[in-house]
Amino acid sequence: MLGKQTDEVRPFSPPLFTIECQNPATLEKLGEVPSLSPSDVADRLARARQAQVAWGQTSYAERRRVLRMLLDYIIEHQTEICRLCSVDSGKTMADAAMGEIFPVCEKIRYLIDHGEADLRPDKRPSGLLMHKAARVEYQPLGVVGVICPWNFPFHNILCPTVPALFAGNAVIAKTSEWTAWSAADFQAMFDEVLTKAGYSRDLVQVITGDGETGRALVNSGVEKIFFTGSPENGRKVMAAAAQTLTPVVLELGGKDPMIICDDADLNQAVGSAMLGVFTACGQMCVAAERLYVFDGIYDRFVDEVVRRARALRQGPPSQDAGGQFDVGALTMPRQLEIIERQIQDAVKKGARVLVGGRRNPSLTGQFFEPTVVVDCDHSMDLVKQETFGPVMTIIRVHSEEEAIRLANDSSYGLGSSVFTKNSQRAERIARGISAGMTVVNDYGIAYMVQSAPFGGVRISGFGRINGREGLRSCCHIKTVVTDKLPIHMPISLYPIRSGTFPMLDGAVRLFYGNGLRDRARGAVQVGRSLVSMIKESRRGAP
Repeated sequence: MLGKQTDEVRPFSPPLFTIECQNPATLEKLGEVPSLSPSDVADRLARARQAQVAWGQTSYAERRRVLRMLLDYIIEHQTEICRLCSVDSGKTMADAAMGEIFPVCEKIRYLIDHGEADLRPDKRPSGLLMHKAARVEYQPLGVVGVICPWNFPFHNILCPTVPALFAGNAVIAKTSEWTAWSAADFQAMFDEVLTKAGYSRDLVQVITGDGETGRALVNSGVEKIFFTGSPENGRKVMAAAAQTLTPVVLELGGKDPMIICDDADLNQAVGSAMLGVFTACGQMCVAAERLYVFDGIYDRFVDEVVRRARALRQGPPSQDAGGQFDVGALTMPRQLEIIERQIQDAVKKGARVLVGGRRNPSLTGQFFEPTVVVDCDHSMDLVKQETFGPVMTIIRVHSEEEAIRLANDSSYGLGSSVFTKNSQRAERIARGISAGMTVVNDYGIAYMVQSAPFGGVRISGFGRINGREGLRSCCHIKTVVTDKLPIHMPISLYPIRSGTFPMLDGAVRLFYGNGLRDRARGAVQVGRSLVSMIKESRRGAP
């Protein structure tokens, strides 16, 4: 453990109730954490505001120094962090390393190397106001609120927190009640780094609570909310944020298609499909939830994924000293019921389960067997609704047009992938898919390209994280216009004079007219009008 903090570190009123935490792979009770009240959240916000003042005035060099300290801490404690995530969410240590550690380290590296350039003031053309200079500045918002899901307990805190910090903000991050046990340890990490760096520990606060705590955070007066979760809860966050006009960035999951053409490298496609379906037990927003496989490769693909899926080993990660388990447990007990209902519906409508398809009868925790389902179509809930489990759903297709049409036949639109040896075909299919991201001949690596924005369309949400776009979304974007040349109007436009409108009419022709003659006519009209207005002003006319 990283060293849990005591309640004395950040005092709050006694919680109305606490949240019981358990290991989903063993059902072992881990302990209890407080559920913060609205008054607790208000107190945290006040302290965050105070801490942000000094931080918001720091240089980018200083922010890089602090992020480097954070990165060093993560590297030094990566095993403990993975173990915490494994205990809290049920994932294997390898899944934790891939999904919790690598993306966070890459995000910090990107910000250290490129964050300052992304936030450097932009010079903008000033148009017809040639005597003025325009620039856009990226200033801190203040305090950013983060509401985290349960699938990646560490990464989901760090993902929005690190860029928000680099942009000069304080952060209050609420963990999911399903993975709240590790929150105190992750708070201890921030506390140690910030204290050593010479800053208030209130700059980053990791809080625990249920939906009421999350609602209090949304309504608290933070400058922005980053929410990751379901479309249903995203709508609730939007509705609550609307009461205070708090802007939100929503990442609301996906039903990502993977198109496997008949000329794909079979081994590459199968390996990527296994990774995309079974990593983290399929509990990923960018999980490969719909596999569209062309006729020419379909049978060979199915045979190979069935062979590999049957060989997967499942068990409690805490009992996995030698890395013998490939697939861990589901974090939420309700997810077991959702997956069961979807598979039952699919089978009733003609699908066949070739591997798995049930809760693992030999394990006591929240385990669903690695599953492969074929003969699926778009009438099935398994194809239409987000599954968030270790289920490979395979659909046979006959052409590029059919594959693209079916890939787009979804209310979601987060990620996607295409497998083919033909680069022109890959580009053609990628252009046709309506999604926030498309990866060719690989799975899920769009997120690791930290220079590129990450986000979806339709009910997968809006707004972006990662890249220049994500970093700037943590900022107040301000336009500043200054003098380039000391040129001023010879006369004020107010009060209105008899020549005011003719001058404006001529100015439109001068600046926007079609051709030299039209513009020259406008210039003459402007000149005559200005002379008239100056004379009128000297006579003291109103």
